[in-house]
Amino acid sequence: MKRQVLNLEIELQKYNELTELINASDKFYDTQLIETAYLFSKEHHKGQYRQSGEPYICHPIEVAKIIVGLGFDNDSVVASLLHDIVEDTDVTLDELKLKFGSEIASLVDGVTKLGKIAYSSKEEQQMEYLRKMFFAMANDIRVIVIKLADRLHNMRTLGACDNDKQLRISLETIEIFAPLSHRLGMRKLKIELEDTSLMYLDPVGYDMIKRKLESTIVDKNKFISNICDQITERLNEYKLNFKLEHRIKHIFSIYKKIFTQNKTFEELYDIYAFRIICDNVNDCYYILGLMHDLYNPIPGRFKDYISTPKPNMYQSLHTTVIGKDGIPFEIQIRTWKMHKTAEFGIAAHWKYKDGISKSNVEFDSKLTWVRNIIETQDDLSGTEDLLKSLKVDLFSDEVFVFTPKGDVVNLPAGSNVIDFAYAIHSAVGNKMIGAKVNGKIVNLDYTLSNGEIIEIITTSSANHGPSRNWLMMVKTNEARSKIRQWFKKERREENISEGVSSLEHELKSLGVSLDDPQTDQQLLNVCENMHFSDVDDMYAAIGYGGTSAQKIAVKVRDALIRLKNTEEIRIVPQPKKKVSDGGVAVEGIDNCLIKFAKCCNPLPGDFIVGYITKGYGVSIHNINCPNAKRGLEQNPERWLKASWENSESKYFTATINIEAKNAVGVMAKVASALADMKVSVRNFNARDNGDDTATISVAMDVKNVDHLNFIISKLRKNKLVIDITRINH
Repeated sequence: MKRQVLNLEIELQKYNELTELINASDKFYDTQLIETAYLFSKEHHKGQYRQSGEPYICHPIEVAKIIVGLGFDNDSVVASLLHDIVEDTDVTLDELKLKFGSEIASLVDGVTKLGKIAYSSKEEQQMEYLRKMFFAMANDIRVIVIKLADRLHNMRTLGACDNDKQLRISLETIEIFAPLSHRLGMRKLKIELEDTSLMYLDPVGYDMIKRKLESTIVDKNKFISNICDQITERLNEYKLNFKLEHRIKHIFSIYKKIFTQNKTFEELYDIYAFRIICDNVNDCYYILGLMHDLYNPIPGRFKDYISTPKPNMYQSLHTTVIGKDGIPFEIQIRTWKMHKTAEFGIAAHWKYKDGISKSNVEFDSKLTWVRNIIETQDDLSGTEDLLKSLKVDLFSDEVFVFTPKGDVVNLPAGSNVIDFAYAIHSAVGNKMIGAKVNGKIVNLDYTLSNGEIIEIITTSSANHGPSRNWLMMVKTNEARSKIRQWFKKERREENISEGVSSLEHELKSLGVSLDDPQTDQQLLNVCENMHFSDVDDMYAAIGYGGTSAQKIAVKVRDALIRLKNTEEIRIVPQPKKKVSDGGVAVEGIDNCLIKFAKCCNPLPGDFIVGYITKGYGVSIHNINCPNAKRGLEQNPERWLKASWENSESKYFTATINIEAKNAVGVMAKVASALADMKVSVRNFNARDNGDDTATISVAMDVKNVDHLNFIISKLRKNKLVIDITRINH
């Protein structure tokens, strides 16, 4: 009873906080509709609780609070209160549409996952959810903003979840949702998402930087105060209207620079930043001159994002200077309008602002990158391809270059002149025969740098088109997609020939006979499963890069192996084997109940023995397990010979301890290596050993001893790793 009263108090407190935020806002909100949504959500989430123990309704309320804080409209707040109702209750989308209207129902649908649909794997489910989210986002940007608010509150309460879920959600957040908030210009969300994710992904690195920052803040308070006084005195001298702010760089940003640029904490120039907000653009450049007169600017550390804004609409002047103390710091100078955009991003400009729903051409142009993603998704054949596409198109650093007419073109860092040509227009890329950078002819794989002027040389020949080699050269998925589309449309016969050749090569490398009639039959089956209209369409897709010859060859080989095994089982009389469901044969016992001993966690490949338990079947031990050795001496009559049988398709839990140097990034490198090997991690944690080393404990699913040894050998290649041992619990 006390718990129920406490839960009610928590819920009412959160809802009162929401209403206070709404009343304090300068926007119009339909409080009656919001209350209706709250009561409707509360009723249907009744009896559901978060892992923290709070009533589930507290989560939608917190998401709505974030949405109000960002300044979004009434429908966004209502949709936030209802965002989980279709996914987690028996309420249908049609019911929602009937009660709250089609626009709110559409927002809820855009945020809703695909959990009620059957998919062949979690990876496929994630891919389809991302596709759905981007399609919805292209029609209404509020979908992704609600999703970001949902993810932000989930990250704030992630401490109540188990370690495996913390790692999975944090990794997804830092790979997808934090970069999305950056692309939308929502700086505050991005910072909190990044820092909270890092706290779970690499607690050792997080704590190290946090301690450094805390000690730095204590040591440098006087420094910050002095700089503020100096800037204020100089700007007051010229009677300028301004506001001065200061900040210390957030933890993940420092971590990323140390990790990617191999720098020490002391080598970072922008730990400290001072922000000057003024009335107009002229004042921005005037104040820049005053700051360069007051302090010594560091060469190469000036960036003008006013004349060339970032793709997320961010505008500001950035300069890094050194004062009399010899400590470098950054100064950012912007107008009030620029500051609002920098803090709230898309929320400061969106077309539904103040209830206006008509199209805004300038705003829509800022979201062309969303549509580009959707246009290129038809060419992506799997989850890995989609995530790779997102990382390049959304989350890479940008490079800013110019056309000969002075127009600014922004591309992902690492892009070359072919990417530039296709960013201008498909026809320019398809007719391209060369390029000039700053007036000099360059190779087509020339990597672009900020500020360069690019001129594309084209031909008027009707027969000219891109080279297949360009598919391997380009950085952006937009360019790759346009090249594929050209080959798909213009070179079908050539694509089929190229596809046949590539697939034959891959099948031969896998030992598949091309003369076997069963190979042709399995090719037809794979073609049908992959939804190609005929085999020629499949060959053409391989030829223009729409799918992978290797992927199809592997599917054919696996199908032939399954067919062969089926025939052998049907034709050859099989001797009766006494094999348990766990993939272990125990001498003298048929279909016995087995369990794997937790004291040694045996894996296929280990020599094993079975121990007859009292009422719990046979316990399987590693032959070298101390308990097994002791038991063989004390009760030899209860021990049986055992061997591995039919365990190839099963996974077993193995635990390793990694002793590594206690350096920033070590956990991230280990996690990244495991992800690259597609290892399913059950538990992942670290502890500081107090001697400049750390121990990382990883529990994971493996097929056998060889699989585990392969993983260990890959992890040993990390220079920070000292030793790795397999642990028997």
